[in-house]
Parts: sequence; structure tokens; C-alpha cells
Amino acid sequence: MFQLTNVSFNVADRSILQPTSLEFHKGKITTLLGHNGCGKSTLMKLLSRQQTPTSGSILLDGKEIDRFDHKHFAKKVAYLPQHPPITDGITVRELVSFGRYPWKGAFGRYSQTDREIIDQAIEKVELATYQERFVATLSGGERQRAWVAMLLAQQSECILLDEPTSALDIAHQHELLALIQQLNQSLGLTVIMVLHDVNMAAKFSDHLIALHSGQVIAQGGAKTMMNTDTLENIYGIKLALFPHPHTGQLVSYIP
Repeated sequence: MFQLTNVSFNVADRSILQPTSLEFHKGKITTLLGHNGCGKSTLMKLLSRQQTPTSGSILLDGKEIDRFDHKHFAKKVAYLPQHPPITDGITVRELVSFGRYPWKGAFGRYSQTDREIIDQAIEKVELATYQERFVATLSGGERQRAWVAMLLAQQSECILLDEPTSALDIAHQHELLALIQQLNQSLGLTVIMVLHDVNMAAKFSDHLIALHSGQVIAQGGAKTMMNTDTLENIYGIKLALFPHPHTGQLVSYIP
């Protein structure tokens, strides 16, 4: 879906992302891993057109992303930043309705089809009973579900999530990632996200990409990435592994 060729990003004389070539495949969940400041969020902002690369090219379905007009790009890609806008005074339904903006008619009126899509998005994240509640009154996990519903209402082919679990406890992290995986599988959504928890990433992702100091240092499936040498290169500390007693999936821990 996305193809990056020698993409870099600099601020003044500082290289934030070194020349990087990557492919993100349609219908897969890809997770970016690495330390804070390693280039993960910068890469997400480049994919979402929040920033322009210093060099190189980014193709979306074979077309340079800067050649899409704003509405056409929004129909392809939906982006949830690490710190979403403040939602004081906005209900869940109103927030989800914002996702229909790229599809609205010339006069900005919501059609019956729009309303049905909004209903479906709210149902998919199991917030139907909360739709008239103000977003600010929801728990962290419920708020993240509301934002995901907004992305679903946008009906984009790909969703970009920058640290969607950062403010959640472990139970709500698991719940949100399970929801994202279910939506990926049932709707064929392409998902690209940033996570810090390598165990959660391994459990819920098809492909992992690790960055360090602005460059990709490893990538592959969970079986490829979950080994002690690779994890030490990513995080700079020794991590041990044990197989999950029920699934056999390797789980990392600090010995």
C-alpha cells in the first residue's frame, strides 16, 4: 500500500529519519517499535502527510502521496495522532460524525447513508449506549474506542495510530488492540501503528519494524523479531524470553 524509497527527514542540521526504504502491505497490521526519539512518530507523520520528507519518495498505491487532493487522501488514509485534539463539549456521536467529512456533499449535509455509517461505526466499537455522552466524560479506553469509531466512519482503506495505548492500563490496552485486530480481519483494514510494548506488538501484529536513531534496524514477523539479540539491539538492555503456556508465543521480560 505504502512504498518508501530513500525517505529522510531533517530538522535544521539534525537527521530525524535517515534515508529509509520500506513497504507497508495492504490488509496487514504493521507496528513500529523503538525508543522515544527513534523516528517512529516522524515516520507516521510522513505517511499521514503531516510532514514533508526532506528527500525520497512515498507512494500510496503507486502514486506520490503529495499528488492526492486532501479529500481523496482522507478517503485512503485516516490518522490518529499521539495527542488527539481536545474534545470538550463534543458527544461521541458528534466526534464519530467528523469522520464523514471527506464524503459529505457540496453543502456539508449528512445523508441517510452517512447516518447509517456513523451508526455502524459506533456499533462496531460497542459504544452505542454512550453515543450521547460527552467524550470528555468517558474513560481512557472508551475515548480511544470513540476515536477509532471516527476513523471507521471515515471509511479509509488504511488507519495510522500513533501510540493508541499510551494512556491506557494493561487491560484496556489489550481490549483496544483486540478490537483493532478484529476490525483488521473483518473489514480488511490496513493498520500501521506505533507501540512501546513489544509483547503486545508481537501478539497483535502481522509485521514488526524496529527503528533506532532514525533508521530501521530490524523487521519481520513476531517469530523473527522475538529473539534476545534483536530485542537487545532495539531496546539496549538484555531481555529474556519464555513461551506462553497456552499459545506458545514468546514473551519477553527483564531477567
